[in-house]
Amino acid sequence: MKRRRSGSKAGAGGSGEAMEAKFPSYWMWSEAFEMLARAERMHRQFFQPSGSPPAVAWEPPVDVLETERAVLVLVALPGVDFSEVKAVINQAELMISGSRTYPEEMRTAIIHRLELPQGRFERRIRLPAGRYSAIHRSEFKGCLLVTLEKSEASNG
Repeated sequence: MKRRRSGSKAGAGGSGEAMEAKFPSYWMWSEAFEMLARAERMHRQFFQPSGSPPAVAWEPPVDVLETERAVLVLVALPGVDFSEVKAVINQAELMISGSRTYPEEMRTAIIHRLELPQGRFERRIRLPAGRYSAIHRSEFKGCLLVTLEKSEASNG
């Protein structure tokens, strides 16, 4: 086996072999830091100081669609109790807020993967210009569907 001197022109700057040998340690440090950050986020969600309002931990994805008679807002909230979700219109925005909490079994479970965000959520959605005469809420395949019926004046 032939050894290269430090001044040779192998790869980018002669450090190709050294970089390959160190790659697993870089990967392990990256994974360790990611796990520590995730643990810190979970700790903040479970142990918040009493008296302080819970911080917004995540924003649910939304779709906003407009028909001739209504504006439809579909908010992806799997695992959330829809009776606990608030939907409020303030000026030209719809604000959706609530919380997703861990089931009791998760407090003592061994965690293999956590991808669904937990804790308090809030999403502000800018609404299309116009006036709305009625607001309806319903569930649709794990999503909250907010239907804003347009008033006759804004229908044309």
